[in-house]
Amino acid sequence: MNRKDMAGRDRTLKTAADLVAAGLIAPGRADEAAQVGARYAVAVTPAVAALIAPGDPDDAMARQFLPDIRELDIRPEERADPIGDEAHSPLPGIVHRYPDRVLLKIVHVCPVYCRFCFRREMVGPKGKGSLGEPELAAAVAYIAGNPGIFEVILTGGDPFVLSARRVRQVTRALAAIPHVKVIRWHTRVPMVEPDRVSADFARALRAPGKAVYVAVHANHPREFTAGAEAALARLADAGIALVSQSVLLRGVNDDAETLEALMRAFLASRVKPYYLHHPDLAPGTGHFRLPIAEGRRLMRGLRGRLSGLAQPTYVLDIPGGEGKVPVGPDYGGDGEVADWRGGRHAYPPRGHED
Repeated sequence: MNRKDMAGRDRTLKTAADLVAAGLIAPGRADEAAQVGARYAVAVTPAVAALIAPGDPDDAMARQFLPDIRELDIRPEERADPIGDEAHSPLPGIVHRYPDRVLLKIVHVCPVYCRFCFRREMVGPKGKGSLGEPELAAAVAYIAGNPGIFEVILTGGDPFVLSARRVRQVTRALAAIPHVKVIRWHTRVPMVEPDRVSADFARALRAPGKAVYVAVHANHPREFTAGAEAALARLADAGIALVSQSVLLRGVNDDAETLEALMRAFLASRVKPYYLHHPDLAPGTGHFRLPIAEGRRLMRGLRGRLSGLAQPTYVLDIPGGEGKVPVGPDYGGDGEVADWRGGRHAYPPRGHED
């Protein structure tokens, strides 16, 4: 049967029964999927469902979006709030970890739920919910009352689930704060529900006199469908600066060829590669993690394959809320440096003897 004729192809899939009916998981896996879904939110949009290879749980897209029984295997080092949002939240919706910027989390829902999400305990229908008008007003007042805040980062959840009208309201409220110079939105919507990014939606992000960025999350080159590329083009054509964020994931993009293709796809769509995140210690995500040393090896390989424009920074969020740091690779410094092939070279070069 053609998958386009299967049940549920025109709507977001949210239950094990939905996934079976759409042909994305075998009936024998329905009970396991239901167990996972009872703990963590599940949502697969039609755009994503069309990319998943049916019957192959090791498919890169399936691993990202379909529930896996291994998610119920909680390891001792994992934690509900792996990057310490709560420790730096002075009021609902605000995370103020760094002096010059804050996170503004208006919603805690997403169009899809990544199986490796570091906020998986906070998002979804059973998560923290959205900010009401009084809470949002209080959050904006907090930003206005702290003149050291240069940048506001809208995240969640995925703030692109908001309507264009709501996005315009939030943008105007933040743009009215003189000391806020940068407004940044973090989203996966252009890749997983691209039709939501209309020309009107893109225009709603504009803030005259402010720098507006959108950080686009994608982890595999197959996510760059014609629809996704068109959504990114609408944002870029509206004058929005685009940067990328990806997560290094076992079985999804943990090889140099896939990462190279991913970063080229970003750059070709006018998205500057920005961050490649080492996966966080979120509960039930151990099967996605790989050693930092392996990530460094992959990054070293990219240095020879891609120009500087296409190089992301490989970063780790230190558990407990201590912040984000680059984790390599290290090419050396005074005395000796390494090239991308691993060759070692004296620096400064030693003089030649006669």
